Amino acid sequence: MGRIVVIAEKPSVGRDLARVLGCRERGEGCLIGDGYLVTWAVGHLVTLSEPDEIDEKYKKWSFATLPILPEEIPLKVISGTKKQYDIVKKIINDKETDSLICATDAGREGELIFRYLYTKAGCKKPFSRLWISSMTDEAIREGFKNIRPGAEYDGLYASARCRSEADWLVGMNASRAFTLKYDTLLSVGRVQTPTLAILVKRRREIEQFKPEGFCTVTADFGDYKGLWFSEKADPDTHIPRKEDADQIAAEVKGKTGTVILAETSRKHELPPQLYDLTSLQRDANRLLGFTADKTLKLAQSLYETHKALTYPRTDSRYLPPDMIPRVVQTMKLLPESYQAYVPGALRDGKLPVSKRTIDASKVTDHHAILPTAKKADPGKFSEDEKKLYDMVARRLLAAFYPACDYDATKIVTRVEEHTFRTNGKVIINNGWHDVPPLENPPKPRKAAKEEESEGALPPLQEGDTRTVREARVKEDVTKPPAPHTDASLLAAMENAGKELDDEELAKQMKGSGIGTPATRAAIIERLLKVGYAQRRGKTLTATDKGVLLIDLMPQELASPELTGRWELALHDITDGRQDPGRFLDGIRKMSTFLVDYAREQAKPVSFPEDPRRGKYGRKGGGQSAVRAPMEGTVCPVCGKGMMRESPLAFNCTEKGCKCTLWKDSLTRGGGPALNEKLVRLLLEKKELKGSTGILAIRDGMLQFTPNGSETPGISRSLIYEKKSGS
Repeated sequence: MGRIVVIAEKPSVGRDLARVLGCRERGEGCLIGDGYLVTWAVGHLVTLSEPDEIDEKYKKWSFATLPILPEEIPLKVISGTKKQYDIVKKIINDKETDSLICATDAGREGELIFRYLYTKAGCKKPFSRLWISSMTDEAIREGFKNIRPGAEYDGLYASARCRSEADWLVGMNASRAFTLKYDTLLSVGRVQTPTLAILVKRRREIEQFKPEGFCTVTADFGDYKGLWFSEKADPDTHIPRKEDADQIAAEVKGKTGTVILAETSRKHELPPQLYDLTSLQRDANRLLGFTADKTLKLAQSLYETHKALTYPRTDSRYLPPDMIPRVVQTMKLLPESYQAYVPGALRDGKLPVSKRTIDASKVTDHHAILPTAKKADPGKFSEDEKKLYDMVARRLLAAFYPACDYDATKIVTRVEEHTFRTNGKVIINNGWHDVPPLENPPKPRKAAKEEESEGALPPLQEGDTRTVREARVKEDVTKPPAPHTDASLLAAMENAGKELDDEELAKQMKGSGIGTPATRAAIIERLLKVGYAQRRGKTLTATDKGVLLIDLMPQELASPELTGRWELALHDITDGRQDPGRFLDGIRKMSTFLVDYAREQAKPVSFPEDPRRGKYGRKGGGQSAVRAPMEGTVCPVCGKGMMRESPLAFNCTEKGCKCTLWKDSLTRGGGPALNEKLVRLLLEKKELKGSTGILAIRDGMLQFTPNGSETPGISRSLIYEKKSGS
């Protein structure tokens, strides 16, 4: 009898699956059991080839070789993880292997990892799909009982492949074309460029904003206050000229006011919805100061390592009806610190069901993010993991609490020919506000509504009168839009397209936006890495280089409209409603247009010299972003200079020495990104052993050797030689 091979995305997930399946015997790069063998990728093992790997002519960057439009983009094995690829290829093609189970992450990227590996290895064995939203043993067992045919996910693979090839075609062609045009390395992308456009637009709004002074007038009626407002078509509390405000205050002081409107209505503030990834990232940024990337990594750790959260890379805020018993069980198993809130969510022991939380039609590949039905021990979490888990647990409870009920009162008082408004709010039932969003929530900021909101108001009726005891004039100025934060940029990316003039298109694009919940954090980090944006505290702003790039881009690429259309098309490909070939034909036409635009229509401008890179990514001049020499270090090439850090590299201070250690030189081979601490240790010890492999300086080379391998996964010369197009 043959065996079934299960392929996980990461070794840690593979070990969890193996434990549940009883695979305890260690093999090379795998775990073996009775009837099952579990192996794993290490993230991506296979990727799309670079242009110069397709044809030698692409090594030299030239307009003569653009656009690059291969009929098929060949796959290649990633050199740094080739050993694991060879292991998996041998296992899945072995005659003892009857069939495979794809157990990579249950999403578009996970599907791509498996299918690229399966295709490159030339495997023809039948395969099925494990699709789970939680890494608890119970969820894994349940998932294996409900294995689905692999063909059911062909649409997801087609969408993933189209996304991958579209990014390759647009990125390779546009980046080369604009780099050649402006003689400086420019990274242009299908998703990153319209995201940058959002940041550029906000920067311009702030720079072009002209503050205008205004005044407000508040009348004190003794037992309540009122804010002056204009009764014109567009009611406004702002008075442009101070002399007019002073005159209003003088005219009403000491006069009698009459209540001309007094109305109270019962309002219901619905509880918040459950979290999807984007809303979790936004709240974690707003409440905890976490970047989008940090939140994703913490959520992934809580999912994979601690089994405490369900699958985080979801774009749904809903649950299917069959999850109701699981949610009840989850609430009862929450740590003790949450149990005081459970009775408010489980009324009479039952879960209150509404379309706001339970709606199968709005559940996509995965349901909303929840704590798992497993007794979690927050004591084993890092401090930041604990904070994020706390947010998700509290949101689960709050989402099933009753609405907050309050009485909203509106009073309008006329004094002479002037009107003053007063708003009051009385909480009747606190509802979901009984569950604060954090264990120690920050104090809410005062509402900036010029003192027009109050709590309980006196029982006023139309016709009641009061004397104006005091009238106060307050001077202020209009404020510019706030710079973007991770939270607001994520919201802008998610809602891109809603401001389109074409209402039908805006309606079609609802729910697509720029990127996906799983990729938006990486897009933001990419903009920071290539120098198009910068982070200052919690704010994100476009750099001068980023602004200049958007100025040069054709509207078709900088606008969220096209990207939104593409994301919509990818959704349709997943669902089988659009032909992948037709989509890629459109991408090829767009790539050709971008090359032609860069060559013939792009405005002639000169980019400022980049302190990090020169022509086509070579080490360039300028030292504005270069830090002071690293005291105590010795250059491994010349032995005379010290090393110093710039945004992208470490290089020698000695004039003429070409020693350069690029920070990301080893990452594509599975090695670590270099930082100051790592470089200091490496220069001192020449060889470092870590959890993923060995980092060393040998014979003028910087090398990374993955654990379990005898040969370097990737090597880089310490002397950076100038090469065209490098």
